[in-house]
Amino acid sequence: MAPVTSLSDSVEQQLASAISAAVPETSADPLLRRSDRADFQANGVLALAKKAKANPRELATQVVSHVVTGDVIKEVEVSGPGFLNITLSDRAITENLAARYADGDRLGVAPKPNPGITVVDYAQPNVAKEMHVGHLRSAVIGDALRGMLDFTGEQTIGRHHIGDWGTQFGMLIQYLLEHPGELAPASEVDGEQAMSNLNRVYKASRALFDSDEEFKERARKRVVALQSGDKETLELWQQFVDESKVYFYSVFEKLDMEIRDEEIVGESAYNDGMPETARLLEEMGVAVRSEGALVVFFDEIRGKDDQPVPLIVQKADGGFGYAASDLTAIRNRVFDLHATSLLYVVDVRQSLHFKMVFETARRAGWLTDGVTAHNMGYGTVLGADGKPFKTREGETVRLEDLLDEAVERAAEVVREKAQDLTEDEIQERAAQVGIGAVKYADLSTSPNRDYKFDLDQMVSLNGDTSVYLQYAYARIQSILRKAGDTEPVAHPELELAPAERALGLHLDAFGDTVFEAAAEYAPHKLAAYLYQLASLYTSFYDKCPVLKADSPAQVENRLFLCDMTARTLHRGMALLGIRTPERL
Repeated sequence: MAPVTSLSDSVEQQLASAISAAVPETSADPLLRRSDRADFQANGVLALAKKAKANPRELATQVVSHVVTGDVIKEVEVSGPGFLNITLSDRAITENLAARYADGDRLGVAPKPNPGITVVDYAQPNVAKEMHVGHLRSAVIGDALRGMLDFTGEQTIGRHHIGDWGTQFGMLIQYLLEHPGELAPASEVDGEQAMSNLNRVYKASRALFDSDEEFKERARKRVVALQSGDKETLELWQQFVDESKVYFYSVFEKLDMEIRDEEIVGESAYNDGMPETARLLEEMGVAVRSEGALVVFFDEIRGKDDQPVPLIVQKADGGFGYAASDLTAIRNRVFDLHATSLLYVVDVRQSLHFKMVFETARRAGWLTDGVTAHNMGYGTVLGADGKPFKTREGETVRLEDLLDEAVERAAEVVREKAQDLTEDEIQERAAQVGIGAVKYADLSTSPNRDYKFDLDQMVSLNGDTSVYLQYAYARIQSILRKAGDTEPVAHPELELAPAERALGLHLDAFGDTVFEAAAEYAPHKLAAYLYQLASLYTSFYDKCPVLKADSPAQVENRLFLCDMTARTLHRGMALLGIRTPERL
């Protein structure tokens, strides 16, 4: 089916034609925004009048005389210093929504004509370590960004840059070598057992490393063996990676996220390419030797002593760090994956590191005008008291414990409201509501801001929560079931009540909102749209009887508005990675 032009785009096209007719050889952007007095208000005429040195109201009146009213625009009037108040016709609203309704899942939203390839680097846990609350935002934000970008037509490739390389593996591998059988094969354990095994080995190896100098020396030699590709060492290293993946998958399954094995490309994957990265940077003069290390300097980035802060590509002892692996990853993503955009969903505290990495890649010619890189730096998860989120003992909160508590709290809410749900159904809904609540609280906040993790608020039926949106969706499904054989049908000939118009216009803006949120990497804008949609539906439901409307045609039309709202809520929430239960 052909894409559906949004009503705001239709209005802008008509205004552009009217402006061209009124002021030949001149154009202005109508700059539409929602108006309290009408459906839209255009203030582009003010800028045009300033450019043409004309009286704004007189010019606005001239433009209005060329606006064609009837099909889309019902009426237009001049207000204030030269604003245009535009009222749309009821028929246009209903017909546009009917066209979207007929398009099924995409709701009349066409993918962009020339999509690119975006590599999204997100959800980056560490091998042999538990995932904690600090891992939450990268996973949730990255997954939502992929959902929105995919919907707009962009091809996304996920990359989970897991911490699977470094000096700590010398300690772990040496311990496993001296205590064989401590890790069972990954195929024989579940996520909880895998993490228990890894924790036990890590604690035991750390205790031995700290107390036994001879073991410490053997562990350091094992690091060299790992980096040089020793077969036995690599086999033991792989055991840690495989066992960790079992654990990772169990946590991501709780988060209701799909993690593809081929997209887990950790630090180790770039180990062989790091020497070449260093060589290329040095040959191009991008990096220079300083006190034995290979570094990149930036005049504008200085430390407390006002000396330039370098990006260390290679250490004086020949070892490589995060900069080398990140730069090698950029080369792989640009030249092998042919990415046009690189998106990193990483803690905002690493912003300076990525600023230097990106600038180094630009100097080397790996990032160009045709290949952009963006660090989606995110803020910290705080406790309800506004302080860093910790356990009562002052420890970092385990991600699994946090998710389990959210589901338990959601079960209380669902059970209280449940009328005809079995206990199994309550538990199923609790998982969808609890995990949805955690995700939405994160995604409804601008990513670069900190946010408070307050489960009482998150699972509330009131306010800006996913539960409020999920109950709006479930309420609509209940109405559609009660309608029986009466089908939702659009009736463009009917006059719309104010609450119907407001709901219809907001529904029509779904595609524009998704494209804007995706382009700006701003999932909170889509979350805000969905919350407003649920709020407008609640107002419509309160003011406009559906099954008891005045006529059969009005019943069908209001059922149509209900179903269109449900479809939009379902699609929008899915893009954010949140489920919409049919019954609650």
